[in-house]
Amino acid sequence: MENKNTYYLTATILGASFIIAVLIFSLTWKATKNADQTIVVTGSAKKFIKSDLGIQRGTLQATSTERKTAYQIVQQQMPVVLQFLKEKGFTTDQIEVFAINGYPVYEINSSGVQTSKILYYTYNQRFEVRSNDVLKIKDLSVTLSSLVEKGLDISTDMPEYFFTKLDDLKISIQAEAAKNAMERAEKIAESTGRNLGPLRSAKMGVLQITPKNSNVISDYGMNDVTSIEKEITAVVSASFEIK
Repeated sequence: MENKNTYYLTATILGASFIIAVLIFSLTWKATKNADQTIVVTGSAKKFIKSDLGIQRGTLQATSTERKTAYQIVQQQMPVVLQFLKEKGFTTDQIEVFAINGYPVYEINSSGVQTSKILYYTYNQRFEVRSNDVLKIKDLSVTLSSLVEKGLDISTDMPEYFFTKLDDLKISIQAEAAKNAMERAEKIAESTGRNLGPLRSAKMGVLQITPKNSNVISDYGMNDVTSIEKEITAVVSASFEIK
């Protein structure tokens, strides 16, 4: 009788263990199955921004067969440039003048080989103008070359326009792109009768800062400095679990 009771007890324990094992397996399989069912979406956000810093660079140059003369021409003409900038409304703290540099230009013979004979000397001096009034910089870029009429050998670079609050904007626009990705995922899940689960992964794309209404992008991101009005686009690729 004791052996029979022991047999029933053993059978009961084994049966209960089997049922528990099946339940655990079922729950684990279901959880694994749900975890394997994900949806991957791309969200984006765009903002229009206006540059708040403009930079105009230029170079004053002079040539002469005499080294000293070339140097003196540049030295004497730079005040003309500074006076022009002052008349355009730029203050001393907005203007930076760099050191004068010079070099000899050698003769090239009929065989295309440089000789030791110096033809003349070239000296130049670069300057840079910065202002938060980007329209003043734009106007300067158009009028600066008019100094040629005063006998100056001056060349100008293309003006550059920057948005200085970019670091603060990056955080908010990337958050908006992530929110857009979640909204897209929710709509897709709802259209198939499913519910959106937790976020599995997210990857931020590179920022594209382009001229306004431009469709040019780069795999490495863009940071346009040619235009005053720009647009910044952020992209986020996100993976969500669906239930």
